[in-house]
Amino acid sequence: MMMLRPPPKYTVSQWSDKNRYLSSEASAEAGKWNTNRAEFQREIMDSFTDPSVERIVVMSASQIGKTELLLNIIGFHIDIDPSPILMIQPTLQMAGTFSKNRISPMIRDTASLTHKVLPARSRDSNNTIYAKSFTGGSLDLVGSNSAASVSSRPIRILLCDEIDRYSVLGTTEGDIIALGTRRTSNFYNRKVALVSTPTTKGSSKIESAYLQGDQRKFIVPCHDCEHESELEWKNVKWNEGEPEKAVYVCSECGGAWDDSKRLANIKRGYWKANSKFTGTASFHLNGLYSSWSTMGEIATHFLQAKNLPETLRVFVNTVLAESWDENEGEKVEEYQLRKRAYNWGKDLPEDVVLLVAGVDVQDDRLEITITGFCRDEQVYIIDHKIIFGDPSTPQLWDELTEILEEKYAHPKGIELSIKCACIDSGGHFTQQTYDYTKKKVDRRYFAIKGVGGEGRPMVGRPSRNNTGKVRLYPVGSDTIKNHVYGRLKITEEGSGYIHLPDHLDEEYFRQLASESRTEKVVRGVRRSQWIKKRARNEAWDCLCYAFAAYNILNVNLRILHEKLNRATEKTKEEKPKKPNPFIRRGGNWMDI
Repeated sequence: MMMLRPPPKYTVSQWSDKNRYLSSEASAEAGKWNTNRAEFQREIMDSFTDPSVERIVVMSASQIGKTELLLNIIGFHIDIDPSPILMIQPTLQMAGTFSKNRISPMIRDTASLTHKVLPARSRDSNNTIYAKSFTGGSLDLVGSNSAASVSSRPIRILLCDEIDRYSVLGTTEGDIIALGTRRTSNFYNRKVALVSTPTTKGSSKIESAYLQGDQRKFIVPCHDCEHESELEWKNVKWNEGEPEKAVYVCSECGGAWDDSKRLANIKRGYWKANSKFTGTASFHLNGLYSSWSTMGEIATHFLQAKNLPETLRVFVNTVLAESWDENEGEKVEEYQLRKRAYNWGKDLPEDVVLLVAGVDVQDDRLEITITGFCRDEQVYIIDHKIIFGDPSTPQLWDELTEILEEKYAHPKGIELSIKCACIDSGGHFTQQTYDYTKKKVDRRYFAIKGVGGEGRPMVGRPSRNNTGKVRLYPVGSDTIKNHVYGRLKITEEGSGYIHLPDHLDEEYFRQLASESRTEKVVRGVRRSQWIKKRARNEAWDCLCYAFAAYNILNVNLRILHEKLNRATEKTKEEKPKKPNPFIRRGGNWMDI
């Protein structure tokens, strides 16, 4: 007589240590899984078998192993505790890639799973890239804007990956996380996991979810003094010019930890909650806990990123696992901009290698900002010009052509011309802008149109207007304004700094500081919005359009700098020598 036994009571970490194999194409360390390799992962995984925990939130750095955690949870439920599972990725394409590149190799290389989920190519398996069936359960993968895939099925395990990158537009039925959570209501033992690196303070979904939980930090003891603390970036130190030799310094005894001591201390660490537990276990991990990154690599990354707001933001989000405060630092004020303006001479500054322009179309004028970019992305506002007239007449556009085709003398003995111009088509003279840019496409003069909303690319793929003949570039208004505003806040010369000329009038500087960012609550979510502080803001718009032109060109400024230097050297070599007024004949100097 065959006896039926209940499945063994495993935690997710125990199952992983016994069964999970890391695939060679998806892991730098292929082979048998070992939770001891990154001890901080154990409690996160085991929260899925803790009956008191309903919601698990992981706000972490990249390269910390959070993807492998999700795979272990999926594998555990396929093998030990079959359930209907839903995984939501930021896009449907990312869901398909995750399925093919991560889930399928795990099923193939983990023996306890191989025969429980048939490959997608099997005709009788009812399995596809986005839907996999197994005895007692199923796994579905969707994108964050595909609510139709969520609304019709019960779910016990909901896994939401990289939630701060979910579609800001949501779905026709509302927020997909809330929609998915409602589908778990039939299960008393449901689990909802929210995982992501954070993005912007005030609008970061993962930060908000983390603060609603018990806010666990991983505490690490010092091997010298046994002082216990969270690993913090401020305690990473290195000698000037030697970031690769960075060490972690204990805040209590001053002892220096190299990477081997850091990892050994982490193995002795534990999670500590900092708020009351109400069913949500929330975890925070920065990159200093990573077993796959050295402190030298992290310090080098910081030095490479610290000069530009956009690269520093990536470091803060993906390494420190902290949200980026758009309002941090000084605000851009008119008097501050005017104070730092100066005269750099009649010619272009020597470091300028590229000229672009931004053009704003008003009812009675065109305004143009000519901008120079240097190899380290320092920017010079070369000039801001206004030409008055009726944009419905060709004369005004002819004057614009004269300005955009003007040559600018360079100190190295050459002339630079404007390589790209972006012209706003969103006003009352859209057709005239189309007509002009259609004729000037070979000069790279493009029509643009601003599109609102967070998460938009700075410049998107061009489309065709209704006539089908004019290339129209969408510009992410919020994104590019955040970018330019961050550059204007840089107050020391160096990468990203914007140099301002002193020949422009007071009105120009008022307009350059004419907009500010504020936060508003929209449908229960805090979002950043740009508001006008004064009616006229053409100078600000033109500078944003010039940055759009630079992004459309997508040039490598360092290579351009090298080419310019080679060209000037060649020009010097080819420059004809002045004829000698004297020649020597028969031993005597004589006039030519």
